[in-house]
Amino acid sequence: MQIEIDHGSGFCFGVTTAIKKAEEELATGEALYCLGDIVHNAIEVERLHHQGLATINHEQLAHLRQAKVLLRAHGEPPETYALARQNDIDIIDATCPVVLQLQRRIKRQWEATPDAQIVIFGKQGHAEVLGLVGQTQNTAIVIESFDDVRKLDLHRDIYLFSQTTKSLDEFHRIIDYIQEHISPHATFRSFDTICRQVANRMPNIAAFARRHDVILFVSGRKSSNGKVLFHQCLYVNPNSHQIERPEEIQPEWFKGAETVGICGATSTPLWLMEQCRDYIQKNLSKEEAI
Repeated sequence: MQIEIDHGSGFCFGVTTAIKKAEEELATGEALYCLGDIVHNAIEVERLHHQGLATINHEQLAHLRQAKVLLRAHGEPPETYALARQNDIDIIDATCPVVLQLQRRIKRQWEATPDAQIVIFGKQGHAEVLGLVGQTQNTAIVIESFDDVRKLDLHRDIYLFSQTTKSLDEFHRIIDYIQEHISPHATFRSFDTICRQVANRMPNIAAFARRHDVILFVSGRKSSNGKVLFHQCLYVNPNSHQIERPEEIQPEWFKGAETVGICGATSTPLWLMEQCRDYIQKNLSKEEAI
């Protein structure tokens, strides 16, 4: 049975940078906190925890004083920076440059058109989305899917942005609907702010999933990006299985399989996909797999 790891999977640039910054700070021996899980992958969070990285929430941040806190790639709203200054907290800012640029664009648009609807296509409550909405003093409207377009007032100006990891196809579907139905007296502008490093993974992972008899999609179940990519695998290959760690692998998945593909989300480390490959090779004999 042949096993192939999709080397187009794994950490995106933003996550890689955040983890590198964390490791560099931890190497100094100083205490380091991270606001929220540094990545939506429990295994990687555990690895860094063993190196000394402590994960905290916003409530715990409010009680910290004179500490060092890392902001992950998802970004944070302005209130977080204000609280850090107030509590004499040293911020290690690992916000992804793509997210940071998007925050600035939304803030400029909101300041330039305060009476318009600033709309963000994204997941309600997602860390990145909270940071984006925060640029508008929490006045932006979040739509999670095409069906949520009904929330919008099509008689008022609309400026549409997207969370960086959302589906490009659904974003364009939303744009088409608004263009067709918005009042001729209202202004509509859309800004394609979806990260291409993530968006391009959709067609690539679909092609990868088609090539193999069985797909193991390795991802934290809290990963928004992971859910999207896994469903794409499942759509083109029904023999796709999402796992968080090697121990979840089931021998019956591989009966009759000649090829296995292992892939993952932008929050999945390469070393974890390699562990899954090694687990299969060690625990499944050729007879069990056939």
